Amino acid sequence: MAYQFRFPDVGEGIAEGKLVKWKVKIGDVIKEDAALADVETAKALVEIPSPKSGTILQLHFSEGQTIHVGDVLVTIGEAGEKIQSISTQRKIEEPKKIEVVKQEPVPQKIVQTSAILALPAARQKAKELGVNLSAVKGTGKDGVITVADVVPAPSNSLIKQDSKSPGPSVGFDKHGRIMSVPLTSIRKAIADAMTHSKNTIPHVTHIDEADVTALEELRQKKKEYAENKGIHLTMLPFIMKATVASLKTYPYLNAVFDAEKEMIHVREYYNFGFAVNTSQGLIVPVVKGVDTRSILDIAKKIEILATHCRDRDITPEDMSGASFTFTNIGSLGGIAATPIIPVGTCAILGIYRMREKPVVRDGVIVIRKVLPLSITFDHRVVDGATAAQFMTDLIKHLEDPDLFFVDV
Repeated sequence: MAYQFRFPDVGEGIAEGKLVKWKVKIGDVIKEDAALADVETAKALVEIPSPKSGTILQLHFSEGQTIHVGDVLVTIGEAGEKIQSISTQRKIEEPKKIEVVKQEPVPQKIVQTSAILALPAARQKAKELGVNLSAVKGTGKDGVITVADVVPAPSNSLIKQDSKSPGPSVGFDKHGRIMSVPLTSIRKAIADAMTHSKNTIPHVTHIDEADVTALEELRQKKKEYAENKGIHLTMLPFIMKATVASLKTYPYLNAVFDAEKEMIHVREYYNFGFAVNTSQGLIVPVVKGVDTRSILDIAKKIEILATHCRDRDITPEDMSGASFTFTNIGSLGGIAATPIIPVGTCAILGIYRMREKPVVRDGVIVIRKVLPLSITFDHRVVDGATAAQFMTDLIKHLEDPDLFFVDV
């Protein structure tokens, strides 16, 4: 008997996704756990496995369409069941598909597109933006179209690919020409989450500076050692490790406010989220058990997770369970900001660009490496005094690397 497999709940409150690519076709004989499709959710590109073995009888959605949790994704027949035994619904739909093909000059376009030399990432970006690749000149080797060729072509990016996945469109208001860009699933999720956070959490930001001259010297000294192990050692792993010590002293910053139950849940684990800037928007993966990891292990995990985010193959599990969050804006510049607290946490630490500054030490002006920091916190959970004490304690650990061998 045919089995209708419905789009499952992939966790983290995700209710819908966009079908990016089918991994199977009608008539395929598959085994349990075989990949059925790639679905882009608000947080990740998820591979959907088959719940059973059998024959693919029907694909209920087309690539590019939005599917919701509970929608029938695919019909799987018993082993040996014939394709002809599928439901009457599909028999009715097939003639419609044929009519569409006859009405539109699609076949000719498909042939042209398949002959175009383009990187897979460029094809995906062109699909997202609605860019006609046949009108794009490739600058890669042998004329291959790259992502950079697709993105900066404003004249091409205004072409809509189809009604199911529209790209940017041009219009006019009373002041002049405008371009309207549909929200991607990630950008929509970011907008929803940030709006919910600002509407429900009373944000307060405390700003201070740390003299990290000694810590930076230590990092530079161990940088080559880390590179020999294939690890890129940045300042973030040191800051994460120091934060563990400070959170143990001020645990309410590692908590979450539960308005429904009128309780504060203090986490006794240290799972740290960190913001990764990608072409699709900010993604926040989570390093689990920071308190049990070495600094090099943290650095390696950060690099792995960040790569998965940029490659769009990060899993929902790797983005769940954060107890505290970091946003490292320093690589882009800036001395201060007011980050938004991720829903489900109490605080986010902002890290800004380290600069050499003149400071007074024992009555003498010296040049030191100074790192601006901010802590944005939920005022329902902690008061300003607690946040200031937390920051002072964190700065103490960052300014004295020897404490890493004692407290961290």
